[in-house]
Amino acid sequence: MSNSENFLPQTTGDGSFTFISQTFNEAFHSHFGARQESFFKFAVPTQLAKIAPQGNLRLLDVCYGLGYNTAAALQTIWDVNPGCSIEVICLELDSSVPKAAINHNLFTGWDFNYTEILAQIAFKHQVETDLLQAKLLIGDARETIKLVNQSGFQANAIFLDPFSPPHCPQLWTVEFMEQLAQCLHQNGLLATYSCAAAVRSAMLAAGLIIGSTPPVGRRTPGTIAAHNREENLSLLPPLGQAEQEHLLTRAAIPYQDPYLNDTTESILSRRQQEQQTSPLEPTSKWRKRWLRQG
Repeated sequence: MSNSENFLPQTTGDGSFTFISQTFNEAFHSHFGARQESFFKFAVPTQLAKIAPQGNLRLLDVCYGLGYNTAAALQTIWDVNPGCSIEVICLELDSSVPKAAINHNLFTGWDFNYTEILAQIAFKHQVETDLLQAKLLIGDARETIKLVNQSGFQANAIFLDPFSPPHCPQLWTVEFMEQLAQCLHQNGLLATYSCAAAVRSAMLAAGLIIGSTPPVGRRTPGTIAAHNREENLSLLPPLGQAEQEHLLTRAAIPYQDPYLNDTTESILSRRQQEQQTSPLEPTSKWRKRWLRQG
C-alpha cells in the first residue's frame, strides 16, 4: 500500500489541491478544480441545502479519499442549519490518503471550519459529537458496503467517487450499484461525476432512475440517481436525446462482478467480450452522428 510520502499536492484550477494515485495512475480530482468539484458534483446535486432544515441527515461517502466531499457536505448542511444532526459513513481503501490530506494542510485555503473533524476521521476513523456521528471504514468497498447494508443504514445522499471505470471497474458494476441502492433512502439521491453509459446502465439495472447534473469544469455532465418512485421523478434533470441514445449503444453494456470479488482484469475482459458479440449499435457510429449534429 502507498503511504503519505507518496502523495505530493498538485494544484488544480480553483487553487485547491489534489493528489495523484500511483496505484490507479489517475488524479483524485479533475484539474479544473478539486474543491468546486466536491460542491457542484456532490453536495449541490444531492440537494443537501434543501433537506438540511429537516434536522437529521445520513450520508454515505463512497471513496472518501482526501475527505473533500464530506467536507463540502458538512459545510453545506451546517451553513443552512447549524443544528442539523448528521450521520456519515465513509468508505476508503487506503487509510494513508485522508491522513496525507491533513498532514499537507490541504484545507487551509478552503475557508473551512471543520478541519479538526476531518483530522479525527482520518486518524481515528470515527467522530462522535452532539451533532455528528462519523465512521471511516477501511477496506475494499465491495466488502464494507455489505456491512453498511447489514446495519440498516439508509442514506439521504450517497456520493459515488471512485477512480474512472476503466481504472476501477469494480465499483461501477451492476452488483455494486445494487448494494448502493439497498442503502439509499426511498427519497434519497445518489450523485457521481461520471456520465459513462456503462455506469448509467448499471444504475438502471439496479432499479434506479437517472438524470444529468451540469458539467463542472469539463464538457461532460455528471449523473444523479434515485429510486424509481413517482415523487422522485421531479428531482432528476432529464437526459438529453444524445444521452438517451448513448444508452442504446455498446458503450452501455455494464460492468459485472457477480460475487463482488472479481479482479479488475476479469471485469474488464468480461465486458469486452460482451461488447464484441453485442447486436447494439457501435458507439463510434453514435458519436459520429452526434458530432455531425453538434
